[in-house]
Amino acid sequence: MPDFAAAFHEAAEKKVFDSAHRATVNFNIAQYDKKVKQGKEQFSNLELARSRAAGLRNKVIANLDKYLVEFEANFIRRGGKVIWAQDAEEAMREIVQLLKTENARTVVKGKSMVTEEIGFNERLTHEGIETIETDLGEYIQQLDGEPPYHIVTPAMHKSKEDVAALFHRKQNTPPDWTPEQITAHVRKLLRSKYTSAEVGITGANFLIADIGGVAVTENEGNALLSVSFPKLHIAITGIEKIVPSASDMDLFWPLLATFGTGQYVTVYNSIFTGPRQPGENDGPEKMVVVLLDNGRTSLLAQPAQRRALACIRCGACLNGCPVYHGVGGHSYGTVYSGPIGAVITPWMKGLQEYKHLSYASSLCGKCTEVCPVKIDLHNLLLYNRRDAVNNAAPSKTENVMWFFWKSAMLKRSKLEKGGAKLKNFMLRQFFRKSWGERRELPVVAPKSFNQLWKERRGIR
Repeated sequence: MPDFAAAFHEAAEKKVFDSAHRATVNFNIAQYDKKVKQGKEQFSNLELARSRAAGLRNKVIANLDKYLVEFEANFIRRGGKVIWAQDAEEAMREIVQLLKTENARTVVKGKSMVTEEIGFNERLTHEGIETIETDLGEYIQQLDGEPPYHIVTPAMHKSKEDVAALFHRKQNTPPDWTPEQITAHVRKLLRSKYTSAEVGITGANFLIADIGGVAVTENEGNALLSVSFPKLHIAITGIEKIVPSASDMDLFWPLLATFGTGQYVTVYNSIFTGPRQPGENDGPEKMVVVLLDNGRTSLLAQPAQRRALACIRCGACLNGCPVYHGVGGHSYGTVYSGPIGAVITPWMKGLQEYKHLSYASSLCGKCTEVCPVKIDLHNLLLYNRRDAVNNAAPSKTENVMWFFWKSAMLKRSKLEKGGAKLKNFMLRQFFRKSWGERRELPVVAPKSFNQLWKERRGIR
């Protein structure tokens, strides 16, 4: 089995000292911070809006089975089909079968982190089906053979010069093209794909229980085009994306826009409630929603960490996290990076393999501060650390060291035993590597506070 912790440390080591990478990411996040400050001005009482949103999302998570069944019933009533998938393999098996039924050769795809989670593009390539990312950031990443760097901004780590160089290398465009020229070029390339594709794929920002609706939020109109021409629309989403009512969208859309990109409202907000109905002029002939578990019920079973399922994937915690700023999105080696990824990934992919992510945090609390639905992420990381110790079999060396530490802390005579010389030797012997090559180990003073106090008071 791969050593995911070692891979994370190795990748983080490279990125944190890459000055060009840090400059690009810090510039892009600084622009985001300015926009968010402006976006928050639309709320007369932002804290009330956040509290309402948190209450609604937590209510849904506590009653997830009820709302999912309600969504399914209402969606089917409008002619849609729902597929429940236990894991990524089952989801892809069902999707591939749908594509083969439609004799699909080309698939156009809106931005979706869940499709990254299930390995959608790789599987379709293996099946000989062309899949085209239509979101500009995702298209850039697909062209470069990289996964998304960020939940909301897939190519955040690339400067405009990097993007121009990429297109020059891959598509022989002029090396000095501006972002506007590159955008026009991609738009022209994608136009024929929209009209010729047999199937359109989207994710879902929200599932609306009372109307059986799939809400998709975007800024480019590409997702809307991806489902307007093809005969089949497949929406792939996690089971946690439910909101109770369509009336809740006047709360969640502005929050997602402000905390996601700093906008008052995202440019395109669409709700799909099934395939094209009689009398309607456009839309797919068939619509299927794939409801994916893939470890979410494992997270739901955790009394404390289940609150992370309330996340609306705005990416604010990534933008606020000092660790993410330094190591970048790809170092995590997971689909969901940053603080939210560090909380949910160990439960979705394995606590033993991914427990290290919960330690990749300064516990500064910034992620909790900026979360629009008030998830206390820094506390959930501590719960993960607790469970990692209790359930994920710490190494023998770690167990031995904690045993001696506990013994010493429980008895003064043992704590004083050996003096500073022995303690400094033990620190150098066992903690030098974990403390870090660039930090000096703390030095134990020749005399403890207890010894100094006794000497000053003349106590024997």
